[in-house]
Amino acid sequence: MSTSGTPRRPTIMEVARLAGVSHQTVSRYLRSEGGLKESTRERVGAAVRELGYRPNLIARSMRTRRTGRLAVLLPGLGSFSPDRMLVGAIAAARAAGFAVEVQSVDGGSGARAERVLELADSGQVEGILSLAPVVREGDRMPAGGVPVVVCAGYDDQMRGIGELADGSVVADLVAGLAAVGHRRFLHVSGSLRFASARGRKETFLRTVESLGLESHGVVDGDWSAESGRDAVRSLAEGSGVTAVIAANDVVAAGVVRGALERGWGVPDDLSVTGWDNNPVGAYLSPALTTVDVDRERLGRDAMERLVASVRGTEPELSDGPLNRIVWRESTGPAPSRPR
Repeated sequence: MSTSGTPRRPTIMEVARLAGVSHQTVSRYLRSEGGLKESTRERVGAAVRELGYRPNLIARSMRTRRTGRLAVLLPGLGSFSPDRMLVGAIAAARAAGFAVEVQSVDGGSGARAERVLELADSGQVEGILSLAPVVREGDRMPAGGVPVVVCAGYDDQMRGIGELADGSVVADLVAGLAAVGHRRFLHVSGSLRFASARGRKETFLRTVESLGLESHGVVDGDWSAESGRDAVRSLAEGSGVTAVIAANDVVAAGVVRGALERGWGVPDDLSVTGWDNNPVGAYLSPALTTVDVDRERLGRDAMERLVASVRGTEPELSDGPLNRIVWRESTGPAPSRPR
């Protein structure tokens, strides 16, 4: 402990001694440079964690003329915030030894572009990540030598686009339910102002037709629980619908409520699926079958691209699909005698 009473920060030399390596090796580890043996990386990482070592960004900035800081830009605070993407981005930056400054910028992509240029000229950050469009779609835009990465997951109104609008997993939901006997389906969509809602609706209709199943139609909803509840309560007696593909978990919760109000069991009389893997869905009764969307991965991969651009290295991006089905209790075999 220092004489002032505040705990003394562990030094990079102490990390090196504990790990049994040179301080240059520790520096390479902290900069995420390649060329280190896996066993060496593990020893250094264990020493960093044991000592609670954090790079002194101020000292490093004075020595290297680098700030160790990255900026993340979001739309105005009145917009939907991509919090899970932000969590993934910040975690990736911290793992690479960077501090992160998050800024909310009112206005559209032009306003964000102006802020990008201001930050680039300020010398306060080494790279900039925008989680919404900046002037035009694309991976990077030049900004005075400061790397800029644009994660094109949302538009100016924070509506999912690109990978977030991919509705192809709906085909797997329908096929999975068809495999256990379901033949007549209903889809309750989200607001069709969203590309994601349009993608799920189009995939639903195409899949039902291609598999020789029956569609009772699509109810154009608005992402609300009320739209799901009303859609089920409006079904005519003898509709034959045994499965509902809901646009998201909130809509699915409304579908379940509507079914229960009609005296139908879920999944005994009606199977229901959602989308987004809202954490509460696992604790409902029945637990909700849903689609998990790895938004943290989107943010993490975007930040990995930015860090790699800052350092002149290749990014290490995630493998595997963005969306995956989580089958739970709200889906089951089709009833032997449809209502």
